[in-house]
Amino acid sequence: MKLTILGGGGFRVPLVYGALLTDHAEGRVTRVTLHDLDPARLTAVARVLAEQAEGVPDAPAVTATTDLDEALHGADFVFSAIRVGGLEGRAADERVALDLGVLGQETVGAGGIAYGLRTVPVAVDIARRVARLAPDAWVINFTNPAGLVTEAMSRHLGDRVIGICDSPVGLARRVARVLGADPDEASPDYVGLNHLGWLRGLLVAGRDELPRLLADTEALGSFEEGRLFGPEWLRSLGAIPNEYLHYYYFNRETVRAYQEAEQTRGAFLRDQQARFYDEMAHPDAPALATWDRTRAEREATYMTENREAAGVGERDADDLESGGYEKVALALMRAIARDERTTLILNVRNRTTLRVLDEDAVIEVPCLVDANGAHPLSVAPLPDHAAGLVCAVKAVEREVLAAAASGSRATAVKAFALHPLVDSVTVAHHLVDGYTKAHPGLAYLNRP
Repeated sequence: MKLTILGGGGFRVPLVYGALLTDHAEGRVTRVTLHDLDPARLTAVARVLAEQAEGVPDAPAVTATTDLDEALHGADFVFSAIRVGGLEGRAADERVALDLGVLGQETVGAGGIAYGLRTVPVAVDIARRVARLAPDAWVINFTNPAGLVTEAMSRHLGDRVIGICDSPVGLARRVARVLGADPDEASPDYVGLNHLGWLRGLLVAGRDELPRLLADTEALGSFEEGRLFGPEWLRSLGAIPNEYLHYYYFNRETVRAYQEAEQTRGAFLRDQQARFYDEMAHPDAPALATWDRTRAEREATYMTENREAAGVGERDADDLESGGYEKVALALMRAIARDERTTLILNVRNRTTLRVLDEDAVIEVPCLVDANGAHPLSVAPLPDHAAGLVCAVKAVEREVLAAAASGSRATAVKAFALHPLVDSVTVAHHLVDGYTKAHPGLAYLNRP
């Protein structure tokens, strides 16, 4: 099988390739094509992959290209992890918003809208090309904002595009460990949108063990989400929110922490990765060791400002393990290619899963995956407070999609103004002004 990775010069690509190296079964990926617009980044990542493959006799062959159509031809799976505007764009998204007193995070609030407006036109073009050049391929989308981008692509690819995220998987695994259960044997009851979901139950041997955790203050405060949100608030919710909901539940504190930080997360990653690629420009640099060192620093500093806002310290060793999006991607490919039925938390079209949303809305829920794709499992209705937030944010996503399709500045303003973390038409106008000035790629927003 051929796997094409879009954004193939991206820093996290070695995670995906490393997961492929563990798969030796029949029907595995045997060819990997990296696509990126930056030849130097492609060369750097290809060097890391080559070192990873040393000593693995059946390692997938790797090729690299800057030609998108060439990369897509003959693909069985397409993994999309592009970053339109690069980390420089992310840093600008954060700064424009923070200067106006609102959140500029990559996928949440004003920053997420700006990133979506830049990314959706590119993602739609990719979807159209896949439909033309590789109509039988499955697209696995990790490009942020993952739910929004997956929905944009689904309008052209239907159910053959599936979004993945490591946040809900990491949450479920952390909760299982705290409960003394094997994370691989626990079944999460999780529902929401990407970066906007709640773990409402965790079945272990057929029994929901989450109430036991919610009743234990010490255990509840012993893992990352418990420290971020606090045991009292988690008990009030009766659920464990995705870590990204910290931006909603503690918005003022988080915005203040981001404004007072020495640099934003995007600026930190921009500078850190620039150093990595600069080091990799030297042919004698140890590629894999350099990448490992950079990745460890990246993971240790994740959501630093949120932890500061919550008054908690550095991440514990147990919290450093993510959900492993590369493992989710590999499990998804295995299930489809080999009809190995499994259950994964994925971003898929709603159908009739959440009745507060229409059937084409992309949501994030447990899905049964087989050779025919991902099928969302039925879930209990959301409580009113969660349903209201999900509907509000989905309405914003729909305005982003409409603005990207029409080029309407007024629709873009509406998207910003309706977001719960912006809540000001005046600020929304200033945000559109700031982002169109900062990003030449948003020049298309020039219609009334």
